[in-house]
Amino acid sequence: MSSSEIQKTRVINELRGFIKKLLQDPRITEQSLEIARRELSEGEQSDVMARIANRISETTSVHIPDDPADHSEADKLFLELLKEVVSEEQALY
Repeated sequence: MSSSEIQKTRVINELRGFIKKLLQDPRITEQSLEIARRELSEGEQSDVMARIANRISETTSVHIPDDPADHSEADKLFLELLKEVVSEEQALY
């Protein structure tokens, strides 16, 4: 197996585990969206993704490392998707 294939397998496994957690506790999604909406609506954007990650870790069973440098691919994708969904919601209004 090449290092590229190993990396893809690792990312897929991370995403599988993360999606499984979301399916086991559907409240995580709504709580995460509420946190993202609140944090993204506040003016300070420099560390907004880190604040969102920290609040999600504090209030749900999802643990995202405090330091963005330690975020897994699944962490990064989840945070980016939260931001995208909130941005799309705001564009509708």
